[in-house]
Amino acid sequence: MALHDPASRFAGERTCWVRPWYVAAGVTLLLGLTALPCHAADRFITLASTTSTQNSGLFRYLLPIFTRETGIAVHVVAVGTGQALKIGERGDADALLVHDKVAELEFLRKGFASERRDVMYNDFVVVGPKSDPAGISGMKDCVAAFQKIAASKSPFVSRADDSGTNRMELRLWKQASVPVHEASGTWYRESGSGMGATLNTAAGMDAYTLTDRATWANFGNRGNLVIVVQGDKRLFNQYGVLPINPARYPQVKHADAMAFADWLTSPHGQQVISEYKIKGEALFYPNAHPARK
Repeated sequence: MALHDPASRFAGERTCWVRPWYVAAGVTLLLGLTALPCHAADRFITLASTTSTQNSGLFRYLLPIFTRETGIAVHVVAVGTGQALKIGERGDADALLVHDKVAELEFLRKGFASERRDVMYNDFVVVGPKSDPAGISGMKDCVAAFQKIAASKSPFVSRADDSGTNRMELRLWKQASVPVHEASGTWYRESGSGMGATLNTAAGMDAYTLTDRATWANFGNRGNLVIVVQGDKRLFNQYGVLPINPARYPQVKHADAMAFADWLTSPHGQQVISEYKIKGEALFYPNAHPARK
C-alpha cells in the first residue's frame, strides 16, 4: 500500500501548567498546553510528545475530547522524540507519544516503559523550492533525491535536534553515503529547532528539508516551498504510545497513563484520530493492533 494515502494517496477557565522542574532545569521547551477548566486540573497526566503532533494541531483537537470523556487532563511537553525519550528515562512524564519505533522498542526493553503500542502513522515528505535546483521534483526514490541534493550542493536545512524526523533524515543521508557532518555550515545547515521553525528557515533560504506531512499541512508560511518527493516506503512514519513503568518510577500516574493509552488505541479513539483533517486531508491514519507491543 502506498504511504501517501490522501494523494494516491480551546476553551477553558484557566490553563493548566506543566511540572515546574522544566523551568528550573533551564531546558527550553515548547509547551503544548491544552486550555482546560480548573476542575479538570485535579487529575492530569504529563505527556512527553513530539513537535510534529503539536504543530499539526492534533492535540488541540484530540485532547479536549479525551478529557471530556475521562476527566483526565493532559499536560503536553512538545519536544523532539530523542528529548521525549530522555524525559521518560528520568521518570519526568507519565507517558510518551513519539515516532522512532526502533528507539521506542529499546526504551521498552530497558524497562523504562510498561508497554508500547502502535497508535497511528503518516509519512515524511521532502519539500523544497519551486525552482528545484537539485532537479528532484517528482522522484519516488528519496535516497537518490538526497544524493542529487548533495551533488548539486543545494541548500538543505536539518532540524539537528535528535527528533524522530532528524533521526529519519540522518538515516537517509547514511543510506545515500553522504557524510553531511562534513558539509555542516555550507550547503547543509542545522537549525537545532522544531519542525515549524525549521520549515520557516527553509522557506527563508529557498532550501530543501524533510518534514512530516501533518506539520506541512498545517504550516502557513510556505513561501516558495512545495512537496518535491513523496511516496517512498522508506518515508513511513509510525507513532507509538508508551506508559512509563511504575515499577521503576513509583511516582508516575500509571493508571491514568494507561487510560490514555487504552483510549487512543480503542475503536473510538482510533476513529477520533481518523476524523482529524485539514482542508479535507487526513493527517494521521490509525493502526492500533489489539495485541500490545
